[in-house]
Amino acid sequence: MSTSQQADPLIGRLVDGRYRVRARIARGGMATVYVATDLRLERRVALKVMHGHLSDDTVFQSRFIQEARSAARLSDPHVVNVFDQGQDGDMAYLVMEYLPGITLRELLREHRRLTIDQTLTIMDAILSGLAAAHRAGIVHRDVKPENVLLAEDGRIKIGDFGLARATTANTASGAQLMGTIAYLAPELVTRGTADARSDIYSLGIMLYEMLTGEQPYKGEQPMQIAYQHATDSVPRPSAKNPAVPEQLDELVLWATERQPDDRPLDAGSMLERLRAVEKDLGLAPQVARAVAVGTTGTTSAAESRELTKVLPQTASLPIATADEPDNAARLRTRTKRRSARGVWTLVLVLLLAAAAAGTGWYFGSGPGSLVAVPDVSQRSYADAEALLAANELVAQPQEVNDREIPSGTTVGSDPAPGERLDKNTVVTVFVSVGPATHQIPDLSGKSVDEVNGIFEAAFVGVAADPAREFSDAADGTVLSASVIPRSGGDAVGCTEGCTVYEGDAASLVVSLGPLPDVSGESRSSAERILSQVGMETSFSERYSNSVASGVVIGIGDRDGEGNWRPGDTVPVIVSLGPEPVEIPGNVVGMTIREAVTALEGLGFEVNAGIDDGTLPLGFKYWDIYKVRATNPKAGTTAPKGSTITLTPTL
Repeated sequence: MSTSQQADPLIGRLVDGRYRVRARIARGGMATVYVATDLRLERRVALKVMHGHLSDDTVFQSRFIQEARSAARLSDPHVVNVFDQGQDGDMAYLVMEYLPGITLRELLREHRRLTIDQTLTIMDAILSGLAAAHRAGIVHRDVKPENVLLAEDGRIKIGDFGLARATTANTASGAQLMGTIAYLAPELVTRGTADARSDIYSLGIMLYEMLTGEQPYKGEQPMQIAYQHATDSVPRPSAKNPAVPEQLDELVLWATERQPDDRPLDAGSMLERLRAVEKDLGLAPQVARAVAVGTTGTTSAAESRELTKVLPQTASLPIATADEPDNAARLRTRTKRRSARGVWTLVLVLLLAAAAAGTGWYFGSGPGSLVAVPDVSQRSYADAEALLAANELVAQPQEVNDREIPSGTTVGSDPAPGERLDKNTVVTVFVSVGPATHQIPDLSGKSVDEVNGIFEAAFVGVAADPAREFSDAADGTVLSASVIPRSGGDAVGCTEGCTVYEGDAASLVVSLGPLPDVSGESRSSAERILSQVGMETSFSERYSNSVASGVVIGIGDRDGEGNWRPGDTVPVIVSLGPEPVEIPGNVVGMTIREAVTALEGLGFEVNAGIDDGTLPLGFKYWDIYKVRATNPKAGTTAPKGSTITLTPTL
């Protein structure tokens, strides 16, 4: 993949959960085309994505959707199939048939002029596809070599119905005249209207270009060319290329009449005339035969191999050699026999030879030669500009974010290195401004999967094994996040959100849920439970009036602040039962009432030994009788809450 493609953020992305973008194929005024993999059907497709700055323009969105609807209505082997159309967020896209190969424009750029055989083969296929569109009531409106695809397997298809519309809705404002000016019909220039005959005019201009190697009208400004379309008549191709037979001269002139009524009614009418010319010249386009045989299902392997001879796998059409006379030579021979003008044939041959020599000079070393784009990556912009200027190309900077290449260093170019261009063509040089920034939202309470997804979308790496802590939050909840800058330095807290650069690294602390509660467990059970979650244990004992001896009261505080972490030692507190209290020795000799008060004050229950009755005279026993002994004995200890029995004096 070229460095310019690496700068494209869509490459590698999964569109609409189905189409994985692999590489960029081409870029136009409305959209960029990528090769992608349809993960659902496991096939390669061409993904056409509307440019982002047009996404909010309802007119362009409508035209984009119209292309899908127009092409989807067609079913012809010479029309690029449209499989799907959709919207992924703000991105509108079409899914089309993927055809590895080249465009007719690339073929003309490589060879300039095509042979008669090649021209007829390509025109037969284009007219077949366009005839299907016209039968369906669809006008293409942008017929030009860039929209004719020559597949590696020999198939020829017309695509890009981005300007197509129904033939009944044929009006167009000046802003809608988006077709290439070199192929624009006069009525579009003068009246802004188009129908099927406008496509015929564009086909006639394209046929002229294939036969002669150049367009009929030239000018420094687009309006100069448009004016010639509206006021001049297209000359005969044979004036530029004497090898062109008269029948094709007439076909070009018919298709390019300035008045629409004087042209073929539609592509079907022009195709009928082309087939008559083919028969008259004794030529049979391979693609035309492939379509006819294919409909019966009887194409043999040998015939299939024959079909690719006109359009070979190398994606370039064959050129006639000196040892093998081309179709034009055979046509000249037949013309000589019919007209008996042998002298003129010799003159034509000499003119052709002179034209071929001039063409070789013009494209080989003359002003028409193409130059290859040099590799301008990993340089300063000034060096890249100088290198392109040395190759007679013009540099134009465009800033891009890059996670690897330092700011101020070039990333690549568009077109990519090695592509051949006309001299003084503008080449976009991508200059790195460093990694892009992203705003991370508040991460509090989010799951680890959510947070990982947020950082991955910002091209921030996340440590594979986050720190884990016990907390009141649910298991898997992110407790804190910090970001380590790619340039080095201290980590920055990002739990409540932060700004990151692509290429930074993040570390997380994730909850394990609450630490198991071992209160009420036995000592051994508590040790086993905590060990199962990776904790060490230490034990201490404490008196408790409410927890029985040998039962865990709870756990102590962590040494230091923060949550418990696996591997920490948890201090487990085990009950010794109620704390023993000494029975005071001086209760012996106290009155019953004094002893009861003193012992209850120490936390004991007291059995006074006698009732607190009164004699008829109101004499109170508890205030007269004294303690002679206690059980347990005074001076010994007993647990709080236990009962002390008093023995009174009698």
